Amino acid sequence: MDSQPHRVVVLALAGLLPFELGIPHRIFGRAKDPAGRPLYEIRTCGLAPGQVPTDADFAIHVDHGPELLATADTVVVPASYELGPVHSEGRLTPELAAALAHIRPGTRLVSICTGGYVLAAAGYLDGRRATTHWSSAEHFQQLFPAVRVDADVLYTDEGDVLTSAGVASGIDLCLHIVRRDHGAAVANQVARLTVVPPHRDGGQAQFIARPVPELQQASTAAARAWVMDRLHEPLRLTDLARQETMSVRTFTRRFREESGVSPGEWIVGQRVERARALLEQTDMPMEQLARETGFGGAQSLRKHVQAALGVSPTAYRRTFRETRQEAREETRGGIRDEIRDEILPSPDGTSVAAGSVR
Repeated sequence: MDSQPHRVVVLALAGLLPFELGIPHRIFGRAKDPAGRPLYEIRTCGLAPGQVPTDADFAIHVDHGPELLATADTVVVPASYELGPVHSEGRLTPELAAALAHIRPGTRLVSICTGGYVLAAAGYLDGRRATTHWSSAEHFQQLFPAVRVDADVLYTDEGDVLTSAGVASGIDLCLHIVRRDHGAAVANQVARLTVVPPHRDGGQAQFIARPVPELQQASTAAARAWVMDRLHEPLRLTDLARQETMSVRTFTRRFREESGVSPGEWIVGQRVERARALLEQTDMPMEQLARETGFGGAQSLRKHVQAALGVSPTAYRRTFRETRQEAREETRGGIRDEIRDEILPSPDGTSVAAGSVR
């Protein structure tokens, strides 16, 4: 681990939302190593030192101008309601363009909510997948046709450029970054201290206005709790629906309304999260790990972990395993777990053992 904390610089623009300004300070500021040392150093700058008006009835004072951006490992751009030509024409003002010019090549860029307009206007999102607040997604796509807008997710991760959807999804994105940088254990601890879930399922679809369900309609919470105790088992959609005394069709519709994803997608996500923890904390062979997480075999495990995390299970383990496990691996002469391809049995049409339900 680098002896120097990773420096995060937040760019505060006029009309910013105080809540969103606080997200990176709160999430990154809570991340500590086992000795209690901060893993991030968080600083704030403006287009010039001094007062920065917010969308509330107060202003904030920043001590630093845009030159601080040159010192950042990560730059965060929260939303602002006074973006002017950035929002109306997709064009940076000369002052904002000069500020962004301080950012060094290779710096990680992060936007929260409509802060993505700034990154898009600067060209950082061209050809990349990005998101923003669902109510701005259509306008964002029209203004920046070179960007691949995904309005259904809470955040996107393109490696060195990450974007979040509306407002509180900035918390999800910052926790994701902590998880990516330092593993699930650190991210989960930050989530506990912040009193938020370490990982939210679904996307913005679950927050878009829709008719309020009738009070007599049951939720699918009991089925989700039932699944969490049985992730290692083959699971059928009919079994989930039975937990709520619903038809498969009604259950699937209700589940998507509540979570924003299908039952199969949700189960695969939960299995990936469990696999992530086991990869970080154990030396469990891949075939056994696949069985423990319900993927059936190493081939299916590799497919789903690669899709969700962007790396193979072996690469993830190598990056994030605990120190004591790294030492144990070295004593074994650097032997790595090998993933053996395996033809999975053809699942029943309603089985989600290998993520087949959609």
